Amino acid sequence: MSYAIISLGGKQYTVREGERLLVDRLSHEEGKTFTPDVLLVGGDGGAALSPRDVTVTAKVLGPALGEKIRIGKYRPKKGYKRHTGFRAKLTQIEIESIGSKQSRRTAKPKPEAAAEVAAPQADERPKGMPAGYEDLTVADIKEQAGSWRKPQLEAALEYERAHAARKGAIAALESALAEKEEG
Repeated sequence: MSYAIISLGGKQYTVREGERLLVDRLSHEEGKTFTPDVLLVGGDGGAALSPRDVTVTAKVLGPALGEKIRIGKYRPKKGYKRHTGFRAKLTQIEIESIGSKQSRRTAKPKPEAAAEVAAPQADERPKGMPAGYEDLTVADIKEQAGSWRKPQLEAALEYERAHAARKGAIAALESALAEKEEG
């Protein structure tokens, strides 16, 4: 990936790895890293709009002041002159990396204790649940629930009630299950 478009403070910025830029004041402390929203990733002849599997990591370098803006008011023939100005408060950030979430996971191996805790959760997953269900949003579940078979719907409903408890997803699964039983 050679570039990305990110959203920070209601503005969009085109960024590349290693690039430094000034953005509106951020609440993050100096030296901290954060991941802004990624709107588009491009390069190598292609582009991906709203990618879910790509993150941009940025580091806060510190506060900065913008260029001085001078403002003058003047009324002709009245002798009215006023001058004021200001400097915008900004934050300087550096883009550390643009890459996939999966590559970041492989770069940092999990401790053994965390791996042991994660293993029992995989066993708790009901059999027959649709592939990749844990990553679906409520809107995705509503769209795809109509094409799932009855055992898949029951397994997804069981998982949703036990783990996530998202009201919209439960309602969508229950209505799809009711349609399968009627038809």
